[in-house]
Amino acid sequence: MRQSHSYVSLGDLCALFGVTRQAYYDAIRHAEKATIANMVVLTLVKEIRSQMPMLGTRKLMYVLEPKLIEHGIKMGRDHLFDLLRFHGLLIRRRKRIARTTDSNHVYKRYPNLIKELMITGPEQLWVSDITYIRTLHGFSYLSLITDAYSRMIVGYSLHPTLEAIGCLKALEMAITGWKHLSPFYLIHHSDRGIQYCCNEYTEMLRRYGIAISMTQSGSPYDNALAERVNGILKNEFYPKRVYQNHKDAAKNIDKIIKVYNLQRPHSSLDFQTPKNAHSKTGEIKKRWKRYPRKSVAITAEV
Repeated sequence: MRQSHSYVSLGDLCALFGVTRQAYYDAIRHAEKATIANMVVLTLVKEIRSQMPMLGTRKLMYVLEPKLIEHGIKMGRDHLFDLLRFHGLLIRRRKRIARTTDSNHVYKRYPNLIKELMITGPEQLWVSDITYIRTLHGFSYLSLITDAYSRMIVGYSLHPTLEAIGCLKALEMAITGWKHLSPFYLIHHSDRGIQYCCNEYTEMLRRYGIAISMTQSGSPYDNALAERVNGILKNEFYPKRVYQNHKDAAKNIDKIIKVYNLQRPHSSLDFQTPKNAHSKTGEIKKRWKRYPRKSVAITAEV
């Protein structure tokens, strides 16, 4: 306005809008400070997402908090949502599309031991599953073993085929790192895929005194935690990523799982990382996002 009416003084304009000159200059300084703060936050977000590309905004806020304090920036979650939305940085989730379970086999299927299980610490329950990784030559298959209490990936192996050797290597890694932290026996839970039912796999579990539990249907909800960890890795760490070859994929998977265990906060762990939660016992507060329930009208027949 002042540019189109150069003959009007700043003091007259301030008086017109009922503000002082000092308030005008304070507003300019505040706007400049807010712009700089937003630029710093966007830079920090890009740094974090360079390692966790699809980390959602709620968890991103917890990773950002110590960095914001370090830079003297105050920003709430709603402001962060608005900032990321304005810059097109909110995350859209993708659905899983591949099938990795073959339960059409002759091996023994074991009962589900975890339906009423209460987990109070690490190394009471391991859950296992397989997911796929895209390469220019097709697929590689990632076998994962996750501690159900801490969400920490305790064993993993990337193999070029769906043969049981990938699962066996993941199990060997988990057993090597097993610290026997729990006074209770350890349960290994998986789907009924041939890799987990084959003699080599079940014999290794029995050799180390690990109880065998399996899903009773083909529903992913029967092994929901393992499926959830698969989803986190696929959707947040390598969405749409196609690696050059199996070796390139394996090198990147090592880095990704390290970041997941050491840096990725979980709302089900009170926003702790798996590494931190793995040293705890007892109930951990869950901070799952609450979605509004749709109201349902109920009418009675008269």
